[in-house]
Amino acid sequence: MKRRFFLQGISALTLSSILAGCKQARALSVQVLKGSVPVQMVSKFRQQSDGQVVDFVPQRQLNDLFQLLQKWKSQPDNSGSPQTDLVMIGDYWLNSAIQQQLIQPLNPKLWSQWSKLPSRWRNIVQRNLQGQYDAKGKIWAAPYRSGTTVIIYRLDKFKALGWTPQDWSDLWRPELRDRISLPNQAREVIGLTLKKLGYSYNTSDLSQVKDLESQLRKLHQNVKLYDSNSYLKPLILGDTWLAVGWSTDISPEVQYQNGLAAVVPESGTALWLDLWVKPAGVKASAQATLADNWIDFCWLPQIATQLSLLTDTTSPIILGMNPEELPQALRENALLFPKESILKNSDFLQPLSPASLKQYQQLWEKIRLGK
Repeated sequence: MKRRFFLQGISALTLSSILAGCKQARALSVQVLKGSVPVQMVSKFRQQSDGQVVDFVPQRQLNDLFQLLQKWKSQPDNSGSPQTDLVMIGDYWLNSAIQQQLIQPLNPKLWSQWSKLPSRWRNIVQRNLQGQYDAKGKIWAAPYRSGTTVIIYRLDKFKALGWTPQDWSDLWRPELRDRISLPNQAREVIGLTLKKLGYSYNTSDLSQVKDLESQLRKLHQNVKLYDSNSYLKPLILGDTWLAVGWSTDISPEVQYQNGLAAVVPESGTALWLDLWVKPAGVKASAQATLADNWIDFCWLPQIATQLSLLTDTTSPIILGMNPEELPQALRENALLFPKESILKNSDFLQPLSPASLKQYQQLWEKIRLGK
Protein backbone atom coordinates (compact mmCIF):
# COMPACT_ATOMS: atom_id res chain seq x y z
CA MET A 1 0.00 0.00 0.00
CA LYS A 2 1.22 3.49 -0.88
CA ARG A 3 0.33 7.00 0.16
CA ARG A 4 1.44 10.04 -1.76
CA PHE A 5 2.33 13.25 0.06
CA PHE A 6 2.38 16.79 -1.35
CA LEU A 7 3.62 18.40 1.85
CA GLN A 8 4.41 22.04 2.30
CA GLY A 9 7.51 23.23 4.15
CA ILE A 10 11.14 22.29 4.50
CA SER A 11 12.25 18.76 3.74
CA ALA A 12 14.02 16.56 6.26
CA LEU A 13 17.15 16.70 4.13
CA THR A 14 17.37 20.40 4.91
CA LEU A 15 17.28 19.62 8.62
CA SER A 16 20.29 17.34 8.33
CA SER A 17 22.16 19.97 6.38
CA ILE A 18 21.43 22.67 8.94
CA LEU A 19 22.71 20.55 11.81
CA ALA A 20 25.61 18.82 10.07
CA GLY A 21 28.17 21.38 11.16
CA CYS A 22 27.32 20.86 14.83
CA LYS A 23 28.25 17.16 15.04
CA GLN A 24 30.82 16.17 17.60
CA ALA A 25 29.62 12.69 18.58
CA ARG A 26 27.09 10.31 17.07
CA ALA A 27 23.81 12.17 16.83
CA LEU A 28 20.34 10.94 17.52
CA SER A 29 19.59 9.47 14.11
CA VAL A 30 16.00 9.38 12.85
CA GLN A 31 14.83 8.01 9.50
CA VAL A 32 11.74 9.90 8.31
CA LEU A 33 9.45 10.42 5.37
CA LYS A 34 10.67 13.43 3.43
CA GLY A 35 8.83 16.60 4.44
CA SER A 36 7.22 15.09 7.52
CA VAL A 37 9.16 16.94 10.24
CA PRO A 38 9.11 20.75 10.22
CA VAL A 39 12.47 22.42 10.81
CA GLN A 40 10.86 24.60 13.49
CA MET A 41 10.16 21.51 15.58
CA VAL A 42 13.75 20.31 15.36
CA SER A 43 15.13 23.71 16.32
CA LYS A 44 12.87 23.85 19.36
CA PHE A 45 13.81 20.30 20.38
CA ARG A 46 17.52 21.13 20.21
CA GLN A 47 16.97 24.16 22.41
CA GLN A 48 15.19 22.03 25.01
CA SER A 49 17.85 19.30 24.80
CA ASP A 50 20.89 21.45 25.58
CA GLY A 51 21.91 21.62 21.93
CA GLN A 52 21.96 17.84 21.38
CA VAL A 53 22.58 16.91 17.76
CA VAL A 54 19.61 15.41 15.91
CA ASP A 55 20.10 14.00 12.43
CA PHE A 56 16.98 13.46 10.32
CA VAL A 57 17.55 11.31 7.25
CA PRO A 58 14.77 11.56 4.63
CA GLN A 59 13.30 8.77 2.52
CA ARG A 60 10.88 9.31 -0.36
CA GLN A 61 8.30 6.66 0.50
CA LEU A 62 7.05 4.95 3.64
CA ASN A 63 7.76 1.63 1.98
CA ASP A 64 11.44 2.64 1.72
CA LEU A 65 11.52 3.07 5.50
CA PHE A 66 10.03 -0.37 6.09
CA GLN A 67 12.58 -1.88 3.73
CA LEU A 68 15.37 -0.27 5.75
CA LEU A 69 14.15 -2.16 8.82
CA GLN A 70 14.22 -5.38 6.82
CA LYS A 71 17.73 -4.64 5.57
CA TRP A 72 19.08 -3.99 9.07
CA LYS A 73 17.54 -7.21 10.31
CA SER A 74 19.14 -9.32 7.58
CA GLN A 75 22.47 -7.45 7.42
CA PRO A 76 23.35 -5.97 10.84
CA ASP A 77 26.51 -3.89 11.00
CA ASN A 78 29.64 -4.98 12.87
CA SER A 79 28.37 -3.70 16.20
CA GLY A 80 25.20 -5.73 15.86
CA SER A 81 23.11 -2.58 16.12
CA PRO A 82 21.79 -0.26 13.39
CA GLN A 83 23.07 3.31 13.49
CA THR A 84 19.51 4.63 13.57
CA ASP A 85 17.58 5.19 16.77
CA LEU A 86 14.08 5.82 15.43
CA VAL A 87 12.25 5.09 12.19
CA MET A 88 8.93 6.41 10.91
CA ILE A 89 6.59 3.81 9.42
CA GLY A 90 2.90 3.73 8.52
CA ASP A 91 0.43 1.78 10.66
CA TYR A 92 -0.16 -0.52 7.66
CA TRP A 93 3.37 -1.93 8.15
CA LEU A 94 3.25 -2.36 11.93
CA ASN A 95 1.82 -5.88 11.84
CA SER A 96 4.59 -7.10 9.52
CA ALA A 97 7.31 -5.27 11.44
CA ILE A 98 6.32 -7.09 14.63
CA GLN A 99 5.91 -10.49 12.98
CA GLN A 100 9.29 -10.21 11.27
CA GLN A 101 10.92 -9.04 14.52
CA LEU A 102 12.17 -5.85 12.87
CA ILE A 103 11.34 -3.62 15.84
CA GLN A 104 11.35 -3.76 19.63
CA PRO A 105 8.70 -2.84 22.22
CA LEU A 106 8.71 0.66 23.69
CA ASN A 107 8.26 1.82 27.27
CA PRO A 108 5.40 4.34 27.57
CA LYS A 109 6.40 5.05 31.18
CA LEU A 110 9.15 7.22 29.69
CA TRP A 111 6.57 9.50 28.03
CA SER A 112 4.86 12.11 30.19
CA GLN A 113 2.24 12.84 27.48
CA TRP A 114 1.27 9.23 26.73
CA SER A 115 -1.87 9.19 28.91
CA LYS A 116 -3.17 12.31 27.17
CA LEU A 117 -3.47 10.53 23.82
CA PRO A 118 -7.04 9.42 23.02
CA SER A 119 -7.39 5.75 23.96
CA ARG A 120 -8.03 4.65 20.40
CA TRP A 121 -4.66 5.98 19.27
CA ARG A 122 -2.97 4.21 22.16
CA ASN A 123 -4.77 0.94 21.57
CA ILE A 124 -3.76 0.69 17.91
CA VAL A 125 -0.09 0.27 18.84
CA GLN A 126 -0.73 -2.30 21.59
CA ARG A 127 -0.14 -5.66 19.91
CA ASN A 128 0.81 -9.25 20.64
CA LEU A 129 3.82 -10.99 19.09
CA GLN A 130 1.76 -11.81 16.00
CA GLY A 131 1.09 -8.11 15.44
CA GLN A 132 -2.62 -8.36 16.26
CA TYR A 133 -4.49 -5.95 18.54
CA ASP A 134 -4.22 -7.13 22.13
CA ALA A 135 -5.27 -5.24 25.27
CA LYS A 136 -2.60 -7.18 27.15
CA GLY A 137 0.07 -6.72 24.49
CA LYS A 138 3.12 -4.50 24.53
CA ILE A 139 3.43 -1.01 23.05
CA TRP A 140 5.29 -1.36 19.74
CA ALA A 141 5.12 2.16 18.33
CA ALA A 142 4.36 5.79 19.17
CA PRO A 143 1.69 7.65 17.14
CA TYR A 144 3.09 10.73 15.41
CA ARG A 145 0.50 12.07 12.97
CA SER A 146 -2.66 10.89 11.28
CA GLY A 147 -4.94 11.61 8.35
CA THR A 148 -7.99 10.39 6.48
CA THR A 149 -9.25 9.23 3.11
CA VAL A 150 -11.31 12.12 1.72
CA ILE A 151 -13.45 13.20 -1.23
CA ILE A 152 -11.89 16.01 -3.30
CA TYR A 153 -13.95 17.82 -5.91
CA ARG A 154 -14.02 20.76 -8.32
CA LEU A 155 -16.06 23.68 -7.03
CA ASP A 156 -17.09 24.93 -10.48
CA LYS A 157 -18.48 21.59 -11.68
CA PHE A 158 -20.52 20.99 -8.56
CA LYS A 159 -21.81 24.56 -8.48
CA ALA A 160 -23.29 23.84 -11.90
CA LEU A 161 -24.78 20.59 -10.58
CA GLY A 162 -26.34 22.40 -7.62
CA TRP A 163 -25.01 20.12 -4.87
CA THR A 164 -21.73 19.18 -3.19
CA PRO A 165 -20.46 15.75 -2.11
CA GLN A 166 -20.94 14.97 1.57
CA ASP A 167 -20.73 11.19 1.82
CA TRP A 168 -19.68 8.04 -0.03
CA SER A 169 -23.18 7.49 -1.42
CA ASP A 170 -22.74 10.60 -3.59
CA LEU A 171 -20.16 8.75 -5.72
CA TRP A 172 -22.94 6.60 -7.17
CA ARG A 173 -24.94 9.52 -8.59
CA PRO A 174 -25.63 9.09 -12.32
CA GLU A 175 -24.42 12.60 -13.23
CA LEU A 176 -20.90 11.54 -12.22
CA ARG A 177 -20.60 8.81 -14.83
CA ASP A 178 -17.01 8.70 -16.13
CA ARG A 179 -16.13 11.71 -13.91
CA ILE A 180 -14.46 10.06 -10.89
CA SER A 181 -10.98 8.84 -10.01
CA LEU A 182 -10.46 6.29 -7.25
CA PRO A 183 -7.31 4.92 -5.59
CA ASN A 184 -5.81 1.92 -7.31
CA GLN A 185 -6.20 -0.05 -4.08
CA ALA A 186 -8.63 -2.84 -3.29
CA ARG A 187 -8.88 -2.08 0.43
CA GLU A 188 -9.74 1.58 -0.16
CA VAL A 189 -12.31 1.10 -2.94
CA ILE A 190 -14.00 -1.96 -1.48
CA GLY A 191 -13.73 -0.32 1.93
CA LEU A 192 -15.59 2.86 0.97
CA THR A 193 -18.28 0.72 -0.65
CA LEU A 194 -18.58 -1.30 2.55
CA LYS A 195 -18.89 1.97 4.46
CA LYS A 196 -21.72 3.07 2.17
CA LEU A 197 -23.51 -0.18 2.97
CA GLY A 198 -23.03 0.27 6.71
CA TYR A 199 -20.07 -2.07 7.22
CA SER A 200 -16.49 -1.64 8.39
CA TYR A 201 -13.46 -1.23 6.14
CA ASN A 202 -12.16 -4.32 7.96
CA THR A 203 -15.01 -6.68 7.09
CA SER A 204 -13.37 -10.10 6.97
CA ASP A 205 -15.95 -12.12 5.01
CA LEU A 206 -17.16 -10.25 1.94
CA SER A 207 -19.50 -13.08 0.96
CA GLN A 208 -21.76 -12.03 3.85
CA VAL A 209 -22.24 -8.49 2.51
CA LYS A 210 -25.41 -8.31 0.44
CA ASP A 211 -25.21 -6.30 -2.79
CA LEU A 212 -21.48 -5.58 -2.44
CA GLU A 213 -20.54 -6.77 -5.91
CA SER A 214 -23.48 -5.04 -7.60
CA GLN A 215 -22.65 -1.78 -5.81
CA LEU A 216 -19.03 -2.00 -6.91
CA ARG A 217 -20.12 -2.57 -10.51
CA LYS A 218 -22.35 0.52 -10.40
CA LEU A 219 -19.53 2.58 -8.93
CA HIS A 220 -17.13 1.30 -11.58
CA GLN A 221 -19.36 2.85 -14.26
CA ASN A 222 -18.65 6.30 -12.80
CA VAL A 223 -14.88 5.80 -12.65
CA LYS A 224 -12.69 7.37 -15.31
CA LEU A 225 -9.40 6.15 -13.81
CA TYR A 226 -7.88 4.36 -10.84
CA ASP A 227 -4.80 6.21 -9.60
CA SER A 228 -3.18 6.42 -6.16
CA ASN A 229 -0.38 8.81 -7.09
CA SER A 230 -1.20 11.46 -9.69
CA TYR A 231 -4.95 11.77 -9.26
CA LEU A 232 -4.89 15.51 -8.52
CA LYS A 233 -3.58 16.44 -11.97
CA PRO A 234 -6.62 15.25 -13.99
CA LEU A 235 -8.87 16.82 -11.36
CA ILE A 236 -7.15 20.18 -11.71
CA LEU A 237 -7.28 19.92 -15.51
CA GLY A 238 -10.99 19.11 -15.44
CA ASP A 239 -10.64 15.61 -16.86
CA THR A 240 -12.30 14.39 -13.67
CA TRP A 241 -14.70 16.20 -11.39
CA LEU A 242 -14.19 14.23 -8.20
CA ALA A 243 -11.39 12.15 -6.70
CA VAL A 244 -10.96 10.00 -3.65
CA GLY A 245 -7.56 10.63 -2.09
CA TRP A 246 -5.76 11.51 1.13
CA SER A 247 -6.10 14.52 3.37
CA THR A 248 -2.36 15.26 3.21
CA ASP A 249 -2.56 15.81 -0.53
CA ILE A 250 -5.06 18.64 -0.36
CA SER A 251 -3.79 21.52 1.78
CA PRO A 252 -5.81 24.76 1.97
CA GLU A 253 -3.31 26.32 -0.45
CA VAL A 254 -3.78 23.55 -3.02
CA GLN A 255 -7.56 23.88 -2.69
CA TYR A 256 -7.55 27.66 -3.08
CA GLN A 257 -5.12 27.78 -6.00
CA ASN A 258 -6.99 25.15 -8.02
CA GLY A 259 -10.65 25.75 -7.24
CA LEU A 260 -10.97 22.53 -5.24
CA ALA A 261 -12.67 21.53 -2.01
CA ALA A 262 -12.45 18.45 0.17
CA VAL A 263 -14.71 16.72 2.65
CA VAL A 264 -14.36 13.87 5.12
CA PRO A 265 -17.36 11.58 4.43
CA GLU A 266 -20.08 11.85 7.07
CA SER A 267 -20.54 8.08 7.51
CA GLY A 268 -16.88 7.58 8.34
CA THR A 269 -13.71 6.90 6.42
CA ALA A 270 -10.34 5.16 6.53
CA LEU A 271 -7.80 6.48 9.04
CA TRP A 272 -4.04 6.22 8.64
CA LEU A 273 -1.29 6.85 11.13
CA ASP A 274 2.46 7.46 10.92
CA LEU A 275 4.40 5.96 13.81
CA TRP A 276 7.78 6.09 15.51
CA VAL A 277 9.40 2.67 16.01
CA LYS A 278 12.77 1.51 17.34
CA PRO A 279 14.74 -0.97 15.21
CA ALA A 280 15.24 -4.35 16.85
CA GLY A 281 19.00 -3.93 17.28
CA VAL A 282 19.00 -0.56 19.04
CA LYS A 283 20.44 -0.84 22.55
CA ALA A 284 20.12 1.36 25.62
CA SER A 285 22.23 4.50 25.20
CA ALA A 286 22.17 8.26 25.49
CA GLN A 287 20.72 8.35 21.99
CA ALA A 288 17.97 5.89 22.97
CA THR A 289 17.00 8.17 25.87
CA LEU A 290 16.98 11.16 23.54
CA ALA A 291 14.74 9.21 21.15
CA ASP A 292 12.11 8.78 23.86
CA ASN A 293 12.43 12.48 24.68
CA TRP A 294 11.76 13.28 21.01
CA ILE A 295 8.64 11.08 20.96
CA ASP A 296 7.28 12.82 24.06
CA PHE A 297 8.24 16.24 22.72
CA CYS A 298 6.09 15.69 19.61
CA TRP A 299 3.01 15.36 21.85
CA LEU A 300 3.44 18.64 23.72
CA PRO A 301 0.27 20.63 22.91
CA GLN A 302 2.12 23.60 21.42
CA ILE A 303 4.35 21.36 19.31
CA ALA A 304 1.45 19.10 18.25
CA THR A 305 -0.48 22.16 17.10
CA GLN A 306 2.52 23.41 15.13
CA LEU A 307 3.01 19.99 13.53
CA SER A 308 -0.62 19.84 12.44
CA LEU A 309 -0.63 23.28 10.85
CA LEU A 310 2.75 22.96 9.14
CA THR A 311 2.30 19.48 7.65
CA ASP A 312 -1.48 19.41 7.02
CA THR A 313 -1.81 16.31 9.17
CA THR A 314 -3.32 15.73 12.59
CA SER A 315 -1.26 15.11 15.69
CA PRO A 316 -3.40 12.60 17.64
CA ILE A 317 -2.79 14.51 20.86
CA ILE A 318 -4.95 17.45 19.69
CA LEU A 319 -7.97 15.17 19.27
CA GLY A 320 -8.09 14.85 23.04
CA MET A 321 -7.75 18.57 23.68
CA ASN A 322 -10.45 21.15 24.31
CA PRO A 323 -11.17 22.68 20.88
CA GLU A 324 -11.20 26.13 22.45
CA GLU A 325 -7.51 25.66 23.28
CA LEU A 326 -6.66 25.21 19.58
CA PRO A 327 -5.93 27.99 17.07
CA GLN A 328 -8.91 28.95 14.94
CA ALA A 329 -7.10 27.87 11.77
CA LEU A 330 -6.87 24.34 13.17
CA ARG A 331 -10.18 24.18 15.01
CA GLU A 332 -12.15 25.18 11.90
CA ASN A 333 -10.25 22.95 9.47
CA ALA A 334 -12.54 19.94 9.01
CA LEU A 335 -9.76 17.88 7.42
CA LEU A 336 -7.34 18.38 10.31
CA PHE A 337 -9.97 18.36 13.05
CA PRO A 338 -12.85 16.14 11.86
CA LYS A 339 -16.10 15.95 13.78
CA GLU A 340 -16.08 13.46 16.63
CA SER A 341 -19.02 11.58 15.09
CA ILE A 342 -17.05 11.02 11.88
CA LEU A 343 -13.97 9.78 13.71
CA LYS A 344 -16.10 7.42 15.79
CA ASN A 345 -17.43 5.82 12.60
CA SER A 346 -14.01 5.66 10.89
CA ASP A 347 -11.63 2.71 10.75
CA PHE A 348 -7.91 2.08 10.83
CA LEU A 349 -7.13 -0.58 8.24
CA GLN A 350 -6.50 -3.69 10.32
CA PRO A 351 -4.46 -6.70 9.19
CA LEU A 352 -6.66 -9.26 7.43
CA SER A 353 -6.14 -13.01 7.23
CA PRO A 354 -4.73 -14.51 4.00
CA ALA A 355 -8.18 -15.92 3.24
CA SER A 356 -9.80 -12.49 3.63
CA LEU A 357 -7.14 -10.77 1.54
CA LYS A 358 -7.73 -13.32 -1.20
CA GLN A 359 -11.43 -12.45 -1.16
CA TYR A 360 -10.65 -8.75 -1.55
CA GLN A 361 -8.18 -9.35 -4.37
CA GLN A 362 -10.46 -11.69 -6.30
CA LEU A 363 -13.40 -9.29 -6.08
CA TRP A 364 -11.16 -6.37 -7.04
CA GLU A 365 -9.88 -8.15 -10.14
CA LYS A 366 -13.39 -9.21 -11.07
CA ILE A 367 -14.66 -5.63 -10.99
CA ARG A 368 -11.63 -4.11 -12.71
CA LEU A 369 -11.63 -6.69 -15.53
CA GLY A 370 -15.39 -6.50 -15.95
CA LYS A 371 -15.89 -10.25 -15.53
